[in-house]
Amino acid sequence: MTHFGIVCPPAIGHLNPMCALGGELQRRNHKVTIFGISDIETKVKNSGLNFWLIGEQEFPRGSLEQQYEKLGKMSGKEGLQFTIELILNETKMIFNNLPEAIKSAGVEVLIVDQVLRAGGTVADWLKLPYITVCNALLINCEAGVPPYFTNWDYNTAWWAQLRNQVGNFFLNRISVSIWQEIQKQRHQWKLPLYQNRQDAYSKLAQICQLPREFDFPRVNLPAHFHYTGPLQNPSSIESVSSPDLTFPWERLTDRPLIYASLGTLQNKVPQIFQSIAEAVAKLDAQLVISLGNPLNKPEDYNLPDSVIVVSFAPHQKLINRAILVITHAGMNTTLGALSSGVPIVAIPITNEQPGIAARIVRTGTGEVVPLKQVSVEKLQKAIKQVLTVDAYKQNALKLQAANKQGGGVSKAADIIEQVIATGKPVLARTTN
Repeated sequence: MTHFGIVCPPAIGHLNPMCALGGELQRRNHKVTIFGISDIETKVKNSGLNFWLIGEQEFPRGSLEQQYEKLGKMSGKEGLQFTIELILNETKMIFNNLPEAIKSAGVEVLIVDQVLRAGGTVADWLKLPYITVCNALLINCEAGVPPYFTNWDYNTAWWAQLRNQVGNFFLNRISVSIWQEIQKQRHQWKLPLYQNRQDAYSKLAQICQLPREFDFPRVNLPAHFHYTGPLQNPSSIESVSSPDLTFPWERLTDRPLIYASLGTLQNKVPQIFQSIAEAVAKLDAQLVISLGNPLNKPEDYNLPDSVIVVSFAPHQKLINRAILVITHAGMNTTLGALSSGVPIVAIPITNEQPGIAARIVRTGTGEVVPLKQVSVEKLQKAIKQVLTVDAYKQNALKLQAANKQGGGVSKAADIIEQVIATGKPVLARTTN
């Protein structure tokens, strides 16, 4: 038995896949502890994993919801910059609290979310092996791939590579505070300074919950990078859920189901939900809208009575019954739809969502309506197109097959166990 420690952002989109992976390792008789702030304690314990509290002073109870309330009203560059500020604060908190917590807990191996590069530095300081997990869109940079925060398409032309390099330069510029904080801590701990951002990822295994077929073509990923497909609970129940909230299954009819969710962060703009409701109203379909947060009250959104509106939904179970998913192009909703072979209409808002939307377009699994162009007419046009052109459904089914072939949490756990058994990098060509 190995004692694994998990370090990831407190957002549901990161916690759900990490808890699913932790649950799989726990089923294999390992011990798993998630280190986090007080606002996620109940969520983690409900998933069946151990929880270790850190950051009480930096993130007192209730502070996370206040931050996400602000982020939920932002889009584009503003939302990206705010997210970077949150990660910087988490980075400082991790350096201040995590080392002693890990030593006290007796953790032997760290599993670190790619977004929190600080976790790798803590592992180096404690001389612990660690594995990197990409729960959001992978942020490994290379000249041929557009930066994750853009909606740019993939193109091999010289001008596109120059464009990508400029975009990556901009990203490094606005996130330089995080980079400087990590380098400063490595200097204080007398660890070798990183030469570039990629140095912060594991040299043993990097696991990504995309299927390879959904990503843009890449040539510079390390040999120990693995596309496993979605890190989901096999039961179609989200690892992090709200068990005290019930869904009115009795209200579902025989009409085709359209499921809409803007995730757990970008859900503070009622006008988008209203546009979705109006766009679906004239179709022969039943609409279910999840507001993405138990604190969001349906009565505050002024939506038609014909729409089933809930604060928080049994996400994957509804996706499994749907003919279409309308989403902000968050990673978990997108992968949930494609795992069930369901096509998508995406409304990307901020952070990596434009990059995910660009991949939806490239794979032909859905249509995208940019946030600034959202209207009832444009949404209705996109919905009708995706539902009437069979290619979208067929392409979604191809991605469903690719997700299954990737192996998901089982393959990811196999890779991690192989790292522990051998102490050496696990190469993709020997595991995929």
